[in-house]
Amino acid sequence: MKDMTRPLPSWRSLLFVPVLSERFLAKAHERGADALILDLEDSILPTHKEAARAALPAAVPRVSQAGADVVVRINRPLELAVPDIAASVMPGVAALMLPKVMGPEHVRLLAELVAAREEALGMTVGHTRFLVLIESPAALPHLYAIAAEPRMAGMSVGGEDMATELGAIPSADSMYVMAMHGLAACRAAGILPMGSMGQLANIKDLESYRAGLKRGRALGFTTASCIHPAHVPIINEEYGATAEELDRARRLIATFEAAAAKGEGAVAFEGSMVDIPVVIRARRLLERAASWKR
Repeated sequence: MKDMTRPLPSWRSLLFVPVLSERFLAKAHERGADALILDLEDSILPTHKEAARAALPAAVPRVSQAGADVVVRINRPLELAVPDIAASVMPGVAALMLPKVMGPEHVRLLAELVAAREEALGMTVGHTRFLVLIESPAALPHLYAIAAEPRMAGMSVGGEDMATELGAIPSADSMYVMAMHGLAACRAAGILPMGSMGQLANIKDLESYRAGLKRGRALGFTTASCIHPAHVPIINEEYGATAEELDRARRLIATFEAAAAKGEGAVAFEGSMVDIPVVIRARRLLERAASWKR
């Protein structure tokens, strides 16, 4: 039985958690992130990869005890990705994060491995979604094809690896064009556009971080990952909505629907004209907010 049509998660924030760090594991469920990414990749030394895989069964229920979803970031090299998938696919893991994806064939290969593991465990085939990281210029021509793969839940384009291959310094300016192409591909495929448009080098500069998220939301991004717990509430605020914003969306929709019942296609609301595109954005906001845990 396949399950590829269920609704996407409405994640705002995803916090990386090194799976072998007791200090981070102990408080991960208290951080307020919509999803927690148990990392098998960059935060784990090569000699500790096997221990990290072995730690997953205990870590998954531990970090999800307050209701956050669990994602596992696997490694890119196939000799590491295969055992990573075998260890990571389980009912408590909602998605795998795939780094350095090169094209749709890469995604399909990993999807075959995931499907085989789901079948072996008696899970519904399709349970495990994919979050893809595009970190190489060579993958850019394939963004739309990658985003359209059945298991896809979200995609992010850019970052340190992309900047390195471009010979650039990672910044909102150097990543802007690639990030916007990725956002368009995500929207065309109906998956989560992940990212922000800020300078991330100084993790203590929270105002700069917030400014990047504000710009990201204005451009259309909905979801961001982070490595520091202090960033979680900022992401939730900037990629979420206040009670006032939700109340305004409800009133806007009600006003429009009342006008539509009279045969009017547009209506004035609090000093602005409201038509179908504005109403669609308001409805999308309410739909996303309905599944936020906090």
